Amino acid sequence: MQTNKTLRVLAVAAAGPSASLVIPELLKRNVSVRAFVHKPEDEPTVQKLGLTDIVVGELSDAPAVAKALEGIDAVFYIAPAALENEAEVGKQFVAAAKQAGVRRVVFSSVIHPVLSELVNHADKAPVEEALLDSGMEYVFLHPAMFFQNIGPAWAKVKETGVYGEPWSTETRFSRVDYRDVAEVAAIALTEERLLHGTFELCAEDNLNRHDLAALMSQVVGKQIKPIKVEIPAQANMPPKLTRMFAWYDKHALLGNSTTLRAILGREPRTLRAFFEELNSN
Repeated sequence: MQTNKTLRVLAVAAAGPSASLVIPELLKRNVSVRAFVHKPEDEPTVQKLGLTDIVVGELSDAPAVAKALEGIDAVFYIAPAALENEAEVGKQFVAAAKQAGVRRVVFSSVIHPVLSELVNHADKAPVEEALLDSGMEYVFLHPAMFFQNIGPAWAKVKETGVYGEPWSTETRFSRVDYRDVAEVAAIALTEERLLHGTFELCAEDNLNRHDLAALMSQVVGKQIKPIKVEIPAQANMPPKLTRMFAWYDKHALLGNSTTLRAILGREPRTLRAFFEELNSN
């Protein structure tokens, strides 16, 4: 890739909770970043990050995608949460990127995209295949469950002394602070050392909800009780979420921290430190 001062990177879903963490890492490296956001109301979010080059549109809107990709060298791609027809939209984006002359795509995929029962995992595999077939440079990031998913519930956990999710309290997960993933993404976009690689990204520890609650209790200084949240039948839960919760009820989702540690050259951020940040805020 060219020097960072001339490198133009498109951040897809730039106002989202993941890509918005990648943007500061790119700006630290003096990269020119264009934001692709879903709606006009998202523009202030990326403007606060320091961006002025902003394209608004749907990933399924071919003219908007073409406009976003014009003159771009590399793309950070992540599918927005609850994206309809995720696999097909992703494949269409890959084709549009190739047509636009993009050289590299860094895809924030998911840990274990081979899990066909988990639609949000399986939908990533066809996009990876499209990138492999495209002839463009690529890097695949396979992050575990994000620490940041816990953040929105923190205030309620402290207030009620209860932490619940709609699957077994015994299920163990690997997790990762997406700020560490963002740093890896920036490296992948601006350097050559991760090129054509697939990287499982996890912090240390494989914790169940009992472990999480115990850690929360230590940080907040009061007892936090772990529970399984029961979803009412009338809740009209999307089928793919129902399948995901049923799978999580019976299966762990685990990975290894070695790769993340090696790429960063330091220890990954810890869940305890993340909880301490939440508690101090």
